[in-house]
Amino acid sequence: MDKLLIEGGTRLAGEVSISGAKNAALPLLCAALLTDEPVTFTNVPRLNDIGTLLKLLADMGMKIERSDDSVTLQAAHITKPEASYELVKTMRASILVLCPLVARFGEAKVSLPGGCAIGARPVDQHIKGLQAMGAEVAVEHGYVLAKSPRLKGARLFTDMVTVTGTENLMMAACLADGETVIENAAREPEVVDLANCLIAMGAQISGAGTDVIRIRGVSRMHGTTHRIMPDRIETGTYLCAAAVTGGDVRLLNTSSAYLDAVVDKLMDAGCEVNSERNAIHIRAPERLRAVSLRTSPYPAFPTDMQAQFMALNCVAEGAAVIRETIFENRYMHAVELQRLGANIRIDGSTAFVTGVRKLQGATVMATDLRASASLVIAGLVAEGETTVERIYHLDRGYEKLESKLAALGARVRRLN
Repeated sequence: MDKLLIEGGTRLAGEVSISGAKNAALPLLCAALLTDEPVTFTNVPRLNDIGTLLKLLADMGMKIERSDDSVTLQAAHITKPEASYELVKTMRASILVLCPLVARFGEAKVSLPGGCAIGARPVDQHIKGLQAMGAEVAVEHGYVLAKSPRLKGARLFTDMVTVTGTENLMMAACLADGETVIENAAREPEVVDLANCLIAMGAQISGAGTDVIRIRGVSRMHGTTHRIMPDRIETGTYLCAAAVTGGDVRLLNTSSAYLDAVVDKLMDAGCEVNSERNAIHIRAPERLRAVSLRTSPYPAFPTDMQAQFMALNCVAEGAAVIRETIFENRYMHAVELQRLGANIRIDGSTAFVTGVRKLQGATVMATDLRASASLVIAGLVAEGETTVERIYHLDRGYEKLESKLAALGARVRRLN
């Protein structure tokens, strides 16, 4: 199993390009199931999760052509509207094939998904929405079984803000009979990116980016070409890495438009952040100031950046309070940061972090995708060598992490 070996103490400087967004690419690839015509995506990141989903789609009978950062998919001959456990057990986003399959083919059999062990992420909102649209849905032997000759438009209210739930139901509504209204919808930029692509495929959607989305179903959809948005979480991760090392870094092919809450906190920590049309430039002070935060759905501070900011606060001046409101089991990285010398106390959903002057290199273990990123960030500023084990989590969400960090001057290498 691969590991990362990091020799800390190097100030990051230079330029690096941000990849396409994993969390946008996954639902977009599933959207290709809604038409029999070719759909081409550019700016597709090369990540393990993307590879897993493409295998899943190919297993259903989808024709897939991939070159460089583009992927063309054609679902003209889907022979098996099924997602088996073996293909989806490592990736929760596999549930995103459920609604497109039911909407276009009238049936689906999808294994309950796996993914990061960061807490309960139930799919009941997906099921509840499909049932409201007239589908017969059952959960048997670990699989969601759904059938409907044609879905009916409905008024849907999700009990909680759910990004994948909003995306899945939005895709279901595109081919439903009549109008669907999704209330309490997720407002994330990835939802907007999906809506823009669906509109280019012939869907009638309004309200994406607000908490009420309206979709008027159409009889069929067509192909298109769509560029995937930049990864805002990868962007935020490199901003934090630059910040903790006192760096001077310019991130290319990205935008601060989706990162207001993150940029505000970095500026509170003492960083100078300049937004350009397709780039972000950050200059960090010799030592950061501690910043408190509370995670909430977009446009508030993202839960996917909580771990990275915990690492930042570990070496900042002062004390910070972090409150996690999205997932109940997302502090597993705290114990590993403590192995590096961090001063962290956990009380339920609240973490109290007091900055220390120096972290010390040690062997740590990644427990989930964003926790892995926090350990890498801490390793960049720790004295001596830090070994991060179980980095297959990193490979699910960060493209060419070690080479990008090396381009900024970090001393990091992969051990096989």
